Amino acid sequence: MKLYEYLGKKLFYRYDIPVPRGKLVESAGEAAEAAAEFGEVVIKSQVLSGKRGKSGGIAFAATPAEAKDEAEKILKMRLNDVTVDKILVEEKLNIEQELYLAITVDPAARCPLVLASLDGGMDVEEVAEERMIKWPVDTSIGLQNYMIREICRLMGVGGNLQKEFLKFLPKLYKMFRELDAELAEINPLALTPEGLVAADAKVTIDDDALYRHPQLPRVTEKTALELKAEELDLAYVELGGDIAVMANGAGITMATLDMVQHYGGSPANFLDFGGGADIERTAQALELLLGTNPRVLMINIFGGITRCDVVAEAFVKTRESKGIDLPVAFRMVGTNETEGRAILEKAGIQAFSSMDDAVRHAVELSRA
Repeated sequence: MKLYEYLGKKLFYRYDIPVPRGKLVESAGEAAEAAAEFGEVVIKSQVLSGKRGKSGGIAFAATPAEAKDEAEKILKMRLNDVTVDKILVEEKLNIEQELYLAITVDPAARCPLVLASLDGGMDVEEVAEERMIKWPVDTSIGLQNYMIREICRLMGVGGNLQKEFLKFLPKLYKMFRELDAELAEINPLALTPEGLVAADAKVTIDDDALYRHPQLPRVTEKTALELKAEELDLAYVELGGDIAVMANGAGITMATLDMVQHYGGSPANFLDFGGGADIERTAQALELLLGTNPRVLMINIFGGITRCDVVAEAFVKTRESKGIDLPVAFRMVGTNETEGRAILEKAGIQAFSSMDDAVRHAVELSRA
């Protein structure tokens, strides 16, 4: 579960990690009032997508009037197709240097991984490998001071800044561990005359550990269709293309998406309706596909537990009952394949044996 910046900073504050003074507001008037309190401010859109600065979702203001104008602009924005309805107004920091600090999970080593660099700010992804220090942490002994000193040495940090890291990093690690975080990132980590301050916050909590943290807010990025799919216990993700894809199994679904893109098409979604689906479940999955208003349906069935005749019958019945007139590319092999093909052919639908042929046909239909 990703948290908005303001929620991440609330957690930082709880763990005594320095953050700027700020207020969450929902109108330009409230932004002006906050600026009157803080002086020069930074106005930050609260959305879960990245690259806010480059997209115009972050602005500076020296007066309440400027803050009001900038807040009005940001509140009218859609960033990465997400409407901005909240903004964080914070005091402008006196930043001497922008650094980068994060703790994440190293899936290969199965342990927390500290990432630290003197090159924080925009485009941190482009920081040279040797400038990004990576330090895996053995959870049986935790993050010790000698490790932090070594991280600082590798960064080329000493003196007072090293002392700042010795105070700062253990608090971030404590929060990361206690809250079952997958990511606790600060970019930029601002070096100010008063010390290190978290100028930004990106915190992600492990979904599977949320039951241990009932006090944490619940944030969802899911669309209405994704929430409906969750209720139906279907694995579904919207992708924004025009070829709706349904397959039985995560691997075959991913392979279908890759192949659609390989042939120049654009998948509308990921939908794995699982193995052993009956007519009702297959029909529910098909109805989800229609919710994205696709140009083409691409159905890829490798019948094992799932019977091809059941999927074919469900598709034909759903098409008739819903009045679906979309073109469809059907690939069908496996259990009861002959019976399934017969049902489709009777309804005037051709079924391919090759996934390659079916996907190419789907892409051609999407261009027609």
